[in-house]
Amino acid sequence: MHWPLLIATALSSVILAVWTQRAVAAQRNLPRIPNLLDQGDPQPVPRTLHPVPSLTVIVPARNEAAAIEASLRSLLAQTIPLEILAVDDRSTDATGDFMDRVAAEPQPDGKFLSVIHVDALPAGWLGKNHAMALAARQTGTPWLLFTDGDILFQPDTLERALRFAEQDSADHVVLLPTLILKTAGEKMMAAAFQSLTLLAWRPWKVADPKASKESIGTGAFNFVRAEAYRAIGGFEAFPMEVLEDLRLGREIKHRGFRQRMVLGRDLIRLHWAPGAFGMVNNLTKNIYATFRFRFVLFFAAWLALLVFCGVPLAGLFAPSALIRIFSVLSLLMVALLYQQASRFYTRINLVWVLAFPVALGLVLYAMLRSMILTLTQGGVVWRGTFYSLRDLRRNLGPLR
Repeated sequence: MHWPLLIATALSSVILAVWTQRAVAAQRNLPRIPNLLDQGDPQPVPRTLHPVPSLTVIVPARNEAAAIEASLRSLLAQTIPLEILAVDDRSTDATGDFMDRVAAEPQPDGKFLSVIHVDALPAGWLGKNHAMALAARQTGTPWLLFTDGDILFQPDTLERALRFAEQDSADHVVLLPTLILKTAGEKMMAAAFQSLTLLAWRPWKVADPKASKESIGTGAFNFVRAEAYRAIGGFEAFPMEVLEDLRLGREIKHRGFRQRMVLGRDLIRLHWAPGAFGMVNNLTKNIYATFRFRFVLFFAAWLALLVFCGVPLAGLFAPSALIRIFSVLSLLMVALLYQQASRFYTRINLVWVLAFPVALGLVLYAMLRSMILTLTQGGVVWRGTFYSLRDLRRNLGPLR
């Protein structure tokens, strides 16, 4: 056997070992992640004449006119008392008008909705970070939920989350959203995202205080004890962090607070982006920032993804029968990850594994696009605001 074929065979065997380890680990450990739906039906909440909220929901929104009203109404329909602070972050559409209209209506028992209008962004801040920090300074409840203006909540979502957090003595609870998928392209991309994430991240380790590199945060549902939030310095501690949700989760875990990731299909729902290329566009802001705007680290990750996913696909056509066998087995492990991710996150038919090559190509393209646009623009444009790469790098901190 010639050296190139020996090297290709060895590489294929290593790739198979990695995919197998990840698939087996997911098969064993994903069922151990707590599910809020396993609590059973919430018990009726005793009503008092003047119910006092123990939770403040902070909803920053910029140009979310299409979704903000439905999101706020789903919060007002919650089964527990709530304070809701909706922050209109310099919107140029009707987002603020919708907020004001909902706030002006008679509030349900135990619900208190207030609107904060931000007209100008102070220097040294990202808009969303500033909006959340501003709202958090105006409340004194023991629990805070940072969420987005396009999230839809089931009526018992926050009651379940609060009950879990208090029973488990958790300081930070992250509930993964269920994606609303409207097109074939969205299903194809979401299936790939869910599975590829498990290649580099072990969500079942989030609750392990010794697994310092496995933390979590999500803009859809960062539920945090107020004293923990203030102990890390709040968003004031990282005002220019593009990935503020992940950074919040990292700081909370590294300060020794109890962090938990939970599941609960449909408890919160989100239509993240329209179509496959809508998802690619949304990734443009985030991917290069994930690697802390460092080209070498980014390129190493991009190349690793290409090798670990591309080699099994190319290996199907290799002249060596052994390489073809390794490739088939690797892709079966990919399919197993698809099945596990679909079972525990957003349910997507396993048939979408057949579109894995197309989704992989779009993910690799999105990564390159994120890096190239960030470098050529000299920064990031998000929600109509430009943030310079120089300022972003000056304020960088670790994510792991």
